[in-house]
Amino acid sequence: MTEQSAYFTPDYPVNIYGLSEQSVTVEFGTVISEKLLHAITGFNQFLLKNPFPGLITTVPAYCTLTVFFDPLQVLAGELPGETVFDKVSYYLNKINQLKKDGLIEKNNEIVIPVYYGGDFGIDISTVAKTNQLSESEVIEKHTSTQYTVYMIGFVPGFAYMGGMDASLQTPRKQVPDAKIPAGSVGIAGMQTGIYPIETPGGWQIIGRTPLKMFDVNRNQPSLLKGGDLVSFRSIDIDEFNALAEQ
Repeated sequence: MTEQSAYFTPDYPVNIYGLSEQSVTVEFGTVISEKLLHAITGFNQFLLKNPFPGLITTVPAYCTLTVFFDPLQVLAGELPGETVFDKVSYYLNKINQLKKDGLIEKNNEIVIPVYYGGDFGIDISTVAKTNQLSESEVIEKHTSTQYTVYMIGFVPGFAYMGGMDASLQTPRKQVPDAKIPAGSVGIAGMQTGIYPIETPGGWQIIGRTPLKMFDVNRNQPSLLKGGDLVSFRSIDIDEFNALAEQ
């Protein structure tokens, strides 16, 4: 587990714009970075611990935080402003102006076992050829880095991770696959990610984990969340099968 200092603007003056009658988006910047991730994470945690009347939920992304609310509750509240947007924007800007000390909640450090190549990693040869590497070098480089989960999206539990070795950078497929099995580990550009459920997708698949990445029966359905630190560990087929049975 790691701890990170909570910090917000003035490093990141925010832009707030309406997304719908029930949501607004807070834009912190336009360049993906770990520093920006920490700013969004800290802002989000502070907001969830200090909600305005009518707050429903929030959705953090690479450079933004989308805030969902009940407009009737917001209007009935005592926040300054004539419209729902005015009231919510006032509150979010107020948070942004506060000096907040302390620590962001501890991030999980998670090791994901992966069987690389073969039928489980049908595109590992493409990644290797694109980067003039051997398949074993692809595995070595992919498992030698600690990744940061920047956001969850696309489908429930899909974690977009940054921090990948630049020598593994590989474009998405021009024609997406119709069916990617759950647990598939892929590369797209400078990102790596894990498909939590069976779905179409265009990432280059280099392996598969036996872990269940998304389970509605868990208190936290998604195994990963924004800010988590992830490492990959190469396993053989016997260990894969043993873990899959657990």
